[in-house]
Amino acid sequence: MIGSASIPGAAPVAPAFPALARARDCLVMTENVLLSLVFATLVLLPLAEIALRATIRIGFEGSSALVQHLTLAIGILGAAVAAREDRLLGFSASALLEGRLAGIAKLFGCAAGAAVSALLCFASLQFVDVERTAGRILAHGIPVWFVQSLLPLGFGIVTIRLLLRSAGNTAGRLCASVLAAALVAVVALVPGPDHVVAPALIALLAAALLGAPLFAVIGGAALLLLWDAGVPIAAVALNHYGLTSNPSLPAIPLFTLAGYFLAESGAPGRLIEVFDALFGRYRGGAAIVTVLACTFFTSFTGASGVAIVAIGGLAMPLLLAAGYRERPALALVTGGGLPGVLLFPALPLVLYAIVAKTSIESMFVGGFIPTLLMLGIALWWGIRRSPPAAGAARPFDRDRLLRALWAAKWDLSLPVVPLSILLGGLATPVEAAAATALYACAVATVVHRDVKIFPDLPRIMTECGLLVGGILLILGVSLALTNYLVDAQIPTRVVDWVTHYIRSPWAFLLALNGFLLVVGCLMDIFSAIVLITPLVVPLGLAYGVHPVHLGVIFLANLELGYLTPPVGLNLFFSSYRFHRPIMEVCRSVAPLFLALSTGVLAITYVPWLSTALLGFTR
Repeated sequence: MIGSASIPGAAPVAPAFPALARARDCLVMTENVLLSLVFATLVLLPLAEIALRATIRIGFEGSSALVQHLTLAIGILGAAVAAREDRLLGFSASALLEGRLAGIAKLFGCAAGAAVSALLCFASLQFVDVERTAGRILAHGIPVWFVQSLLPLGFGIVTIRLLLRSAGNTAGRLCASVLAAALVAVVALVPGPDHVVAPALIALLAAALLGAPLFAVIGGAALLLLWDAGVPIAAVALNHYGLTSNPSLPAIPLFTLAGYFLAESGAPGRLIEVFDALFGRYRGGAAIVTVLACTFFTSFTGASGVAIVAIGGLAMPLLLAAGYRERPALALVTGGGLPGVLLFPALPLVLYAIVAKTSIESMFVGGFIPTLLMLGIALWWGIRRSPPAAGAARPFDRDRLLRALWAAKWDLSLPVVPLSILLGGLATPVEAAAATALYACAVATVVHRDVKIFPDLPRIMTECGLLVGGILLILGVSLALTNYLVDAQIPTRVVDWVTHYIRSPWAFLLALNGFLLVVGCLMDIFSAIVLITPLVVPLGLAYGVHPVHLGVIFLANLELGYLTPPVGLNLFFSSYRFHRPIMEVCRSVAPLFLALSTGVLAITYVPWLSTALLGFTR
């Protein structure tokens, strides 16, 4: 959790087993430090490439391949840590269950996830064995199979940890282990896929609803469908490794790391002070401060839920002190950061561009005006809910503003770093992301000294790696499922079916909005991007929707889904952060949700909002 000073995974062990506790803590520390070292190398290597090009006009040999394989390593290590912390991404609907029912659901979900992870481990072993025979070299004498061996190792660790997290006692874990082994045995012993694939896919869907990790649901479906098609299951591991062929992929962990440094430092307080000095004297000033601060943080962390945690403790008292009633204040903190998901360099923009094979720069530019629209709606709503006399009596304090701007100058300059590098043509998006991460780290550790080199840096990198690992794990297995769907011509069939029943592009866009809104409230935005995008993109092309416009529609709806009752993810974040019942949060957010919905409809039916600035990218 943001701001925690403890080592992730270091939960206490019974005093009767001190040796076990020490061994466990040592393993946790080793994992955290290893992940941090890989992350640090990922940051420094692209920067070394920039420096070498600028001085001796020659790049670092094999730099691009090494950076891409470091991203694979972060994905695998981060996934192992996410499994350790019981934070692998999945359907949030399982959070509605309580008590004994929740325990049973978790046992079955973890058992199904462990079974699939074990099969993915076996498929990865087959893949690595073939690659080892090929004897390819990555760079500087490093065999390719050596890095690829992280795949079976990672899936093996995830398997064990899912079983350990399946229950709180030995009997429950043993039950989950037996169930997982039985599921693996069914696949291993059945002579053929006939009459097995359909029931198994239904079982996977049930496991997803019970809380099974999404990577296991998608990976399990890929394994079953490839088996049914007569394709070796090692193809899943091959596609997962194929992530490294995408040159833009390392920008995801690097920009995310910059956002985590920002959130973990004193930047939230400094930015609140700047916005309050600028707008606090006006009616609705506290709402303006909250929305701007949350949007700024969401654009760098990629998830408005992180903004709730980082900003909420400062913004909520500010809103209440300004005279806001509790419900509007709760709504502003819960939904105020939504516009940031469309603003450079938000992680969902980068991930969507990669999955949809769209230009990252075009997505950045295309999201700018829609961000302003959604931001304007959130600000208008917040100002309208303000008490009439709020902030009217406070005079403008020029000295306070100058002090606040001076204190926050390094934080406010963070977006300038990647923008100046990219617009100046000085580096690639990955190198710009590395420069941004290093800048954010330097500001947090050297300039303001909010973050200590140790233990804070390993903790922050571990927390970031946990999120990135969960995303890349899903993206890897999704590539296998996507390739199967393409080979089976499923997207073509979906396009034919939809275009047969829905003739009008306007009707299609309305149906797409409804579908994505439901997806957005049931799944986190990263999982939804990698799972749904390959099906939506061909439909958009069939109806003549501009690819960037389609992407902005996609992301705006998914982020709005975070506020959709009863299982929108931001609702749970806010309920947890402010200790309010979930239904109270839902009632508080409903009016803001309706207001933002009008913005999503405008984005959907006015393509100009997303495409007007695209000429500047050429």
